[in-house]
Formats: sequence, structure tokens, C-alpha cells
Amino acid sequence: MLITDPPRAGMHEDVVARIRELAPPVIVYVSCNSATQARDLALLKDIYRITHVRPVDMFPHTYHVENVVRLEKRNGPSDASL
Repeated sequence: MLITDPPRAGMHEDVVARIRELAPPVIVYVSCNSATQARDLALLKDIYRITHVRPVDMFPHTYHVENVVRLEKRNGPSDASL
């Protein structure tokens, strides 16, 4: 399992490349910026599928929300449509 909590700018392209190389079976991606998280998840979608998404309000009375996504490694081409 890999847990990543990148800065607001999201994961650097070298980090995404290394994750793809390591190919852990499960990734938990915590983000404070859903736009950069979506960008990064798009770079992993051919290898991983999203199985859970949970917004977490860690800062009450502000508009800041953390988003936690669980990804699981795809089994093969038949899993690509999920």
C-alpha cells in the first residue's frame, strides 16, 4: 500500500512516474486540492481504478476540505472499463 499526501500543486510528474513503476496494489491519495488530484488520478487511470472517495472536513467553518481516494490496481484489460 502506498499513501500519498502531496502539496496543493499535486504530485510532480517524476512522482507519478515512480508510482507507475512501483505499481503498488493499493494507493490512498489524500488531497487538499481536488483539481490537481483529478489531474493526477487521470495519469493513473489506465493502471488503477477508484474504489472509494471520501471528503473530510478537517477545517470546520472554512471552505477547505480534504479529499481521500482509494485506488486499486486493475487486474487486466477486462477491468479497464470500471
